[in-house]
Formats: sequence, structure tokens, C-alpha cells
Amino acid sequence: MGKNKLEKFADMASYPHVFEYPYSVVDNVPFDLKGLWHDTFFKNDHPIVLELGCGRGEYTVGLGKMFPEKNFIGIDIKGARMWTGATEALQAGMTNVAFLRTNIEIIERFFAPGEVSEIWLTFSDPQMKKATKRLTSTYFMQRYRSFLQPGGLVHLKTDSNFMFT
Repeated sequence: MGKNKLEKFADMASYPHVFEYPYSVVDNVPFDLKGLWHDTFFKNDHPIVLELGCGRGEYTVGLGKMFPEKNFIGIDIKGARMWTGATEALQAGMTNVAFLRTNIEIIERFFAPGEVSEIWLTFSDPQMKKATKRLTSTYFMQRYRSFLQPGGLVHLKTDSNFMFT
């Protein structure tokens, strides 16, 4: 286990803007905020933007600072990485940023139809040998359609020529 990983997990467990639902938990527990992110968590009707595979969450926090009129949710399975952005958002008192620790394969369990206006895929692993694991694959795009608003946007930021092509 990585250095300080357990401390970071314990720290994030107390963060009001971090939700942790890895596979083992999600199978038996419904997600209470599905369809209620605006009313219950953000307490506004600003557009919701997801960053999938957010890593350390620095991009999610940066977008939150640049666009205070939008709500941002960083999503990744690696909780110890996410701690960096989650801690920065907490210390800055940001109310338009949240983090969700889960597998993107089950993303549709957390958002209701039309609840999300934009998705950012930032420097995703190109998964050259396993197309079905690629966050831009048909498998994932169909999941995104289940909660993305009509006319919603999917932004792709990559440094991979393979992914760009």
C-alpha cells in the first residue's frame, strides 16, 4: 500500500464533498443523491460537469475556480490520488466542487437522466489493446447518454496521438 494512503482515506472520510462507492459497496447500497445533486448537495441549479478519471482532482478544482457558475464533480477509483484536489477544494471553501470515488463502469448509478450537462475526459489512458476499457468507447458513451442532457458536451483533452485520431 502506498505511503500515507490509509491516512488520506481516513482524512477524506470526513470531507462533506467526497462520496466513496467502490464496486463492493455500490452493489447493495442505492446512491441517495441520484437526481438530487442540485437540490440536496449543491443547493443551486447550475449546470453539473463531470471530470471522469480525475486523478488527483487538480483539473476539477481548476475548472471550479474558473467557472463558479457551474458545479463540478471529479470521478475516479483511486481515492488516495483524489485526496489532493479534495483537500484543496475543502481548504478553499469551494461549494461548487465534489468528488466521487467509484468505477466509471457503473457511472449511470449516480446520475439521473438529464442531470449532467458536460463531461470532461482529461488525459485518459488510451487503452490501445482493450478498446472496451477506453473511456471514449461505445460501451462508455452509451452510459454517458443515460444521464447527459440532450445537446450535452463531451470534451476530450489528450496528449496521445492514438486517442486523438
